Amino acid sequence: MINENDVISSLEELESFLLSVENGGLGLTNVAGVALATNNADGRHFIAVLDDKHQLLLGRWVTEEVYENGKDLVRYGSKGPLH
Repeated sequence: MINENDVISSLEELESFLLSVENGGLGLTNVAGVALATNNADGRHFIAVLDDKHQLLLGRWVTEEVYENGKDLVRYGSKGPLH
């Protein structure tokens, strides 16, 4: 469930996507988490929205730069790390 033409190419786009997931703006149900992942077939990176059984609900491709620099944003969400 990854649209080939829909690539997140900046950290701002990644944050906006995460906010949409966190706020329920994408109409997804049973969301349990998000993760950055790598496609085993071709090595492309993507953001995965997962349900409570770790099944993919929605995915979006991300650029190499977003994959490398967006890990904390995905890990901590749009609110940042808890102190």
